[in-house]
Amino acid sequence: MRIRKVVQGTAACPRLAVFRSSKEIYAQLINDENGTTLGTASSLVKKGEGLSGNKTEKAAHVGKKIAEIALAKGIDTVAFDRGGFLYHGRVKALAEGAREGGLKF
Repeated sequence: MRIRKVVQGTAACPRLAVFRSSKEIYAQLINDENGTTLGTASSLVKKGEGLSGNKTEKAAHVGKKIAEIALAKGIDTVAFDRGGFLYHGRVKALAEGAREGGLKF
């Protein structure tokens, strides 16, 4: 709640929320004004369609994937919400992947 007091998402600049579990990583584009989710991406895939690499490489791939979704919707600027997780490791890899994909924080 401490982070979400400061980081707010709008239609022009949605919040890029990150959730990191022990095995997977998830990212959402959220418009807090309407309470809607504009797009999602995760490392969780159907059986047989696995992402290759370790967890950090998968997180970077998820960052690039969420950037593609955002750019397809005409969004190029987001507010990064790390969700209380340290900006280190997989969270940092996701953020860098999103930046490589064309998003601005």
